Amino acid sequence: MSLMSFVKKQFIDILQWNEEGDGVLSWRYPMQDFEIQYGGQLVVRESQMAVFVNEGKIADIFAPGTHKLTTQTLPVLTYLKNWDKLFESPFKSDVYFMSTRLQLGRRWGTQQPITIRDKDFGMVRMRAFGIYSYQIKDPGVFFKEVAGTREIYTVDDMEQQLRNQVVSSMSAAFGESNVSFLDMAANQGLLGDTVKAKLIPAFERFGLSLDSFMVENVSLPEEIQQALDKRISVGMMKDVIPEYTKLQVADAIPLAAQNEGGLAGLAAGLGVGLGAGQVVAGAMSGALAQITQPAAITDDEISSKIEKLGGLLAKGLISQTEFDQSKAELLKKLIG
Repeated sequence: MSLMSFVKKQFIDILQWNEEGDGVLSWRYPMQDFEIQYGGQLVVRESQMAVFVNEGKIADIFAPGTHKLTTQTLPVLTYLKNWDKLFESPFKSDVYFMSTRLQLGRRWGTQQPITIRDKDFGMVRMRAFGIYSYQIKDPGVFFKEVAGTREIYTVDDMEQQLRNQVVSSMSAAFGESNVSFLDMAANQGLLGDTVKAKLIPAFERFGLSLDSFMVENVSLPEEIQQALDKRISVGMMKDVIPEYTKLQVADAIPLAAQNEGGLAGLAAGLGVGLGAGQVVAGAMSGALAQITQPAAITDDEISSKIEKLGGLLAKGLISQTEFDQSKAELLKKLIG
């Protein structure tokens, strides 16, 4: 190895970070057996910051740009080193480059369900998932609170700490909102904004700026979700069942004549049992009464209904008793 090659390896004229790949937040320039040339250049690219550290203490911080390293550009380090104005020798210092790019598409989620108090369901265990983005805002704070003197610090190293903050803020947001799970699940944008407001101070404590926070999904445990689905189905069927029953009666009337006992016999013949058969028969009879006795009907319609009932009786599709009862009701409406 030549003398010039040896000297070249000992002194650094240009410090820079090419930032190859994604996911690195902090990178320490390799300084072992190297010294920085006085008057050398520090190149800080856009979306980067550089931090000079002397004996574990932060000295100077540089924004993007090309900086000539002198006592004028390193005022804090000059003070710590007790350099006079004539200092022009190589010097030793740790240099850390920080990436200030937005860390996009970071996923968060509750690995375990979190328990919240809900006004509709009481105590429920909820899970939630989404994405967020952030960036380094204060390199000095990030160095002191998070990265320290590590050679490299990545977004994956930061992930667990941030996830814990998200889960804690999520629980607090639900606890203080007094909004039911059903309403909150339908307003995930509002939930995201609420949680973001709570997370901002926590991120700032690490020297980070929270850029966005979104809730993509809020879910309940499977057993509660099944109960909720059943409750929704019952609510929907309240309006559907009367019309559905009428349709079933209309389809079943032609079959009634083939079953002993009329409508009750039909229900029993379907295998629903005596008690259930009476219930079904009652429901079907009630539906038949609604068909033959609408709330508002004209005289011509009443006469037409009686004629149709007579036709059903003649074909043996309804019994004489059923015909007489329905005819009497219709005549009562006709006579008034």
